[in-house]
Amino acid sequence: MARKSSARTTDAGPEDGVVDAPVAAEASAVQASTVQAAASSAADPAVPDAVPVVKPAVRAARATKRVPVKPVSVKPAAKAVAKPAPRRRTANARRAKKTGEQHALHNMSEIRHYFRTSEQPVFFVGATAFNLLGLDRWVRGFSYVVYYDSWERSHPRVFSPIDKPYIEFESGEEINNWLLRNPEVRAHIARRTPPGIRPQIAMVFFDKETEEICEELGYDLILPSAELRERLDSKIVTTQLGDSVGVASVPNVLTTVESWADVVAVAKKAKLGTDLVLQTAYGDSGKTTFFVTSEEEFAKIAGEVTGVEIKIMKRINNRPIAVEAVLTRHGTVVGPCMTEITGHKALTPYRGGWAGNEMFPDVLDDATRKKATDLVERLGGALGKEGYRGFFEVDVLVDTDTGEAYLGELNPRISGASATTNVTAGAYADVPLFVFHLLEYSGVDFDLDVAEINARWEELASEDEWSTMIIKHTLPSVELINAAPPTGRYVINHDGALVFSNGESDWHQINNEGEAFFLRVYGPGDYRWKGADLGILVTKGRLQTPGNRLTIRATHFIDSIRGMYAATPLESPASQPTPSAAKGS
Repeated sequence: MARKSSARTTDAGPEDGVVDAPVAAEASAVQASTVQAAASSAADPAVPDAVPVVKPAVRAARATKRVPVKPVSVKPAAKAVAKPAPRRRTANARRAKKTGEQHALHNMSEIRHYFRTSEQPVFFVGATAFNLLGLDRWVRGFSYVVYYDSWERSHPRVFSPIDKPYIEFESGEEINNWLLRNPEVRAHIARRTPPGIRPQIAMVFFDKETEEICEELGYDLILPSAELRERLDSKIVTTQLGDSVGVASVPNVLTTVESWADVVAVAKKAKLGTDLVLQTAYGDSGKTTFFVTSEEEFAKIAGEVTGVEIKIMKRINNRPIAVEAVLTRHGTVVGPCMTEITGHKALTPYRGGWAGNEMFPDVLDDATRKKATDLVERLGGALGKEGYRGFFEVDVLVDTDTGEAYLGELNPRISGASATTNVTAGAYADVPLFVFHLLEYSGVDFDLDVAEINARWEELASEDEWSTMIIKHTLPSVELINAAPPTGRYVINHDGALVFSNGESDWHQINNEGEAFFLRVYGPGDYRWKGADLGILVTKGRLQTPGNRLTIRATHFIDSIRGMYAATPLESPASQPTPSAAKGS
């Protein structure tokens, strides 16, 4: 929901005007000027309050004519009531207002003010609005163009075309490219874009075709190039990049194998043991990460891992930690550390598959948090040398036996963990992490003390507890959805049941563990199949035990949401659109 902000950068100065001691004519002029200024201020709340300047013309005329004036008794003037100093823009902002030129932003107040007043339209394009939902609270021109409208046209900042013929999408890139070409979407973007301004486009999934579409339509795709992102997306390249700056991965070997015997030989030489993890270069970690201990297990995945370069790792007991960051010209701004919710059968059918995040004060001890933050900053420096800038996410693996922090994988794109970072105390004290990405692509000069921001965010992170769960369809069946829970706020009622309370535009109003926000992805008339994202649930507090089991509250949420769906199984499974993975990996 669109919200107006009254925040302004304010100081007072002599150029705002000085009023001389009044005489009758001057008082009248002051009153007229004040009324005019008040009307102007009321018409445009972005314009600072005005104080009129009055020239003492009457006093000058009297001095010239030297007309004698009969003395009169004057009552003592009433004691003046002190008025607050007039609020106004900084000198840079006032000059930019007059000339139209941009000025450098020197502090967090000016950065917030810039995004709350800028007319620059920014459109997040995707299957759903999940990844950056709520960012419009800080960025005036931010809105969403989606394929699946979770609010059924009731969200003022979410647009979805009405005419959507059945298409078998194979990827998130295909969905986004279809949206960009859609005539309804193009008309919508044109309506919301002021004359002379190029709309900015952000998204999770994009490719070379996306870049060509944006170039043809006159849109600015505010992301690193698809070619660079594709190269950095390789788990092999990520490992090599980390090695180049002293960021260690779990003990591993990069190699090519043709048989189980090859795997055993490589692992023995590198002293990796026999309990191994095999990873291919590209793909979601839940679908291209394989755990093998025997030739029998290897035979089931041989077609995926033979004849291509793979990463063979020692299997360790670990806690996966997600850390988002933004690489700016002044350094890497590092977001809070979050543990990952992975592999729970109640949420995902994929072993080790990502299913959400948790953020809580003691997610890491101070020493390990410092290791993880340093790892991300160093990796950010390496990315900068590759020409990368903007948002990225790093999976850090913390060895629970040794406390060592390893580089897991890099996601060079917007991440699903943003759902959590956008509601942190750090985001409300400063701005959400993604705003630093927008700042980097804004074309405006700015100064940032990155070290100071990182230190403050680390301190503020100790006050927050948030969790996000991605609820997938875990059965092998293909079903037509007849009924589904609506998007909005849910609460635990007096009987302990999770019930729908009211519609909400995002989860920023969730205050306690007895309520949650559910973002529906697939609704009535859609299909669900194994691995399809039914929806996303966001709540306060933790959803996993210290032993990484789902809490009783978490299972209650999951069972309750699933129980609100009704679907009809299809007799013969049909291919359905591939869901756009929420994490962006």
